[in-house]
Amino acid sequence: MTSNAKISIRQFSVLIMFYTIGTTILVIPSSLAADAKQNAWIAAIAGWLLGLLIVAVYMVLGKLFPHMNIIQYLAHVLGKWFGKLIALGLIFFSFIGAATVIFYMGNFMTTQVMPETPIEAFIVLFASLIVLGLRLGLEVLARTAEILFPWFVILFVILALFLIPEIELEKIMPITEFGIKPIMKGAVSYASYSSLPLIVFFMIYPASLNRNKEAGKAFFIGTFLGGIFVIIVTFLSISILGVDFTERNMYPSYALGKQIIIGNFIQRVEILIAGIWFMTIFFKSALYAYSFVTGLAQIFECKDYRPLVLPSGMILAAYSLIVYPDVVYMMDFDTTVYIPFSLVFGLLLPLMLLGAGILHKRMIK
Repeated sequence: MTSNAKISIRQFSVLIMFYTIGTTILVIPSSLAADAKQNAWIAAIAGWLLGLLIVAVYMVLGKLFPHMNIIQYLAHVLGKWFGKLIALGLIFFSFIGAATVIFYMGNFMTTQVMPETPIEAFIVLFASLIVLGLRLGLEVLARTAEILFPWFVILFVILALFLIPEIELEKIMPITEFGIKPIMKGAVSYASYSSLPLIVFFMIYPASLNRNKEAGKAFFIGTFLGGIFVIIVTFLSISILGVDFTERNMYPSYALGKQIIIGNFIQRVEILIAGIWFMTIFFKSALYAYSFVTGLAQIFECKDYRPLVLPSGMILAAYSLIVYPDVVYMMDFDTTVYIPFSLVFGLLLPLMLLGAGILHKRMIK
């Protein structure tokens, strides 16, 4: 056993929502604008619906093994050695995800907020927070998310209300000018960043929930709410900044805050976007890292994952500095490699497990 932690249904929904938003709220408007142009907000809606379908598959899969995490289920259905081999791939996916998210945070701080500070300082500080969170345990992370949720909503509502007067609807016209294909391409990109990585939650879903019969509903609600926030930000980016600026800017949603000028006393409130993003990206990186360390503990049959947290945090901090040699490589990797990478672990693996689990039950009967 690696953890006997139990979290509530509401805490689980908040974690799902924060994870869904994560890096997505800051970078996905640019990616969607590159694919679907002025229809990026439609692509976000299509990707959100696609994500809900993926979560429906996850809900069915979760009902097959309500008292196991995915590492245990792999070994149970596929056999001890082959199951562990597949589990190593999922652990690697979690490791890469955590490293890339940490790099995103460091790159954002050094390019947008404090350019004179070396990226290593931010990465070490952020990795230390993740290590602290993992050492305190899943229950503490979940309670922290529950406490921060109202503040997240307040900051987001303030930002959206201030931006409404800046909306120019002509910037989202004409609708479907280039057909459906670019919209569907953007939808797949959205799902790859926002929905498919939710596979890492199978390290806690549904076994670590105090009412696992309601876990599927909580999973769906968290994904539903997280997608709405991303759709709103994408729509605001296109309708206020325009397609060209949104596509060229790496962090268009951060630039939205710079558009707010009310009188001579309310301006430069882009730190609201940064605050929203810091909340969500912390939980996304922490949950990636949690999946990584608990997966390792399961593979090596450790009684507790906590002794692995500090060395794993050091490795993540070091690897995040080299995972992307430069920003050009990062953009190319995210658009060409990461999408099929996430499809393999976020869609093909669950479908394979779903088929194997149903076959396994029928063979037992």
